[in-house]
Amino acid sequence: MTPDLDYLIRIAKIAGDILMDGYLQKHEIYHKGRIDLVTEMDKRSESFLLGEITRDFPDHSIITEESGFLSGNEDHRWFIDPLDGTSNYAHGVPLFSVTIAYAYQGALTLAVTLDPTRSHCFSAEREQGAYLNERPIHISKTEELVDAMLVTGFPYDMENPNGNNLDNFSSFMSHAQSIRRLGSAAIDLAYVAAGWFDGYWEMGIHAWDIAAGSLLVKEAGGMVTDLQGNADFFKSPYALIAANPVIHAKILEVLQANQHGYD
Repeated sequence: MTPDLDYLIRIAKIAGDILMDGYLQKHEIYHKGRIDLVTEMDKRSESFLLGEITRDFPDHSIITEESGFLSGNEDHRWFIDPLDGTSNYAHGVPLFSVTIAYAYQGALTLAVTLDPTRSHCFSAEREQGAYLNERPIHISKTEELVDAMLVTGFPYDMENPNGNNLDNFSSFMSHAQSIRRLGSAAIDLAYVAAGWFDGYWEMGIHAWDIAAGSLLVKEAGGMVTDLQGNADFFKSPYALIAANPVIHAKILEVLQANQHGYD
């Protein structure tokens, strides 16, 4: 038994409602690392999503940020981040998301990223295109970095000088029109799919951060690779470039000139 896209959209919206019920309230904040936060709302959203999926698809395997790996049939695998952008959420910044992806026999097949503060529901099904609230979306047509607005993020381990992305960020400051850091990789990728950002790169991320977003970008007509330009990007260590093919090549060129990222 396999899910359909409507199923992912339904549970993502309910999880989004759970997050909005707690938004701008005082939270129980825990530290998974020095700057890596988790709140009781991450856990509440995840508990709902896991409850739904394990009830309806009890033999499926699940990879989720807070609970880790739940074993099951590897032909059917879910990737869940119940609250992507926890630091934003904890500080009251309205940039966070619920992001869910489903893979069949190793191929990402269904994806939803929900921004509950704006009622933006980004969705995609393999070979069926990408959508924002049922309206088709497409990547940008920008072809020059000087005209491009890029987006990126930074890993929690900022003490690692070869993987903290600061040198890359500095290089792109002199090549691109502008760079943003929103604090939610799932939203970053959704905005690339919608054509609102022209390109994205990041290192030190996780499968649940990029599973849905990478399918959104590809279904919107974009190109997704690792930082060396390899199409087989969905494996550890997770690092990503996502853009239209022209901007993608130019992002890759800057990264290679910097000789940063993962080998």
